[in-house]
Amino acid sequence: MHGMGSGDCPFEFNFDAATFKVGDTVSYRVNGSFEGMPFVGTLLEVHHDHVVIAGDANDPSCRYRGTRESRPQVDYAEI
Repeated sequence: MHGMGSGDCPFEFNFDAATFKVGDTVSYRVNGSFEGMPFVGTLLEVHHDHVVIAGDANDPSCRYRGTRESRPQVDYAEI
């Protein structure tokens, strides 16, 4: 398959929490049994102390509250 293993990433992430805005694509983490696995989501809300992430573009009810840092942390209980 074209591009497999080339190191190219199909996403452009914003890793600068100071510049987060609605619509940004972020890489987020989940603690608990998903520790260490990367996830991709879109920011729906940006607050001074947290963000709200759309975890599934096809399911609008899939919303997670995460910390406001370069790779937001979502609590496993939210999943």
